[in-house]
Amino acid sequence: MALKRKHYYQPTPVKWRKLGDALLGVSTTITSYAIYERWTWVAITALITGVVGKFLTNFFTEDPVSE
Repeated sequence: MALKRKHYYQPTPVKWRKLGDALLGVSTTITSYAIYERWTWVAITALITGVVGKFLTNFFTEDPVSE
């Protein structure tokens, strides 16, 4: 498994895609509740964590890409 910038557009392994989707789903739920309760800092933190986590999972690939 490799983590490199040029791997961003390569297919993401299933386990990393599931992790990214789960992280984004949980952060969306937390963000929605925090907005409802007017906890701005919690909403911003959860939103950033979910988006960055989902974005970072796209850098993983199973197969080495030829350089």
